[in-house]
Amino acid sequence: MAMTDPIADLLTRIRNASAERHEKVDVPASRIKANIVRVLKEEGYVRNFRLQRDEAGLPVIKVYLKYEGDAQQSVIKGIRRISKPGCRRYSDYKTLPRPLSGAGICIVSTSQGLLTGRQARERKVGGEILCEVW
Repeated sequence: MAMTDPIADLLTRIRNASAERHEKVDVPASRIKANIVRVLKEEGYVRNFRLQRDEAGLPVIKVYLKYEGDAQQSVIKGIRRISKPGCRRYSDYKTLPRPLSGAGICIVSTSQGLLTGRQARERKVGGEILCEVW
């Protein structure tokens, strides 16, 4: 079956892998997914990521998950898709959501590339709200 929402698949893989305390998770690569993972790294939600090719020669993103404390709690408490293929969600910079009153981030696809909600507000650009992370 063809995948209709690759971004939701990326978020689900990260959510499931961090719930199971995996060190890393492999995701089929695309430019938008690489940019989402880059924003997650910049914001401190994942330890690192690496673009590679798998055994079949297909591009994959290896996402290295981040845990904190003695109990090794995942840094990502929640990750949720907002704009879906069947129902796109757009926002101007004034009405961008602030997950957990600013403790979380939203990732926005703008004309200036993928930005966090905070960066989009600073640059005064709106766009499609891809997901929220906290």
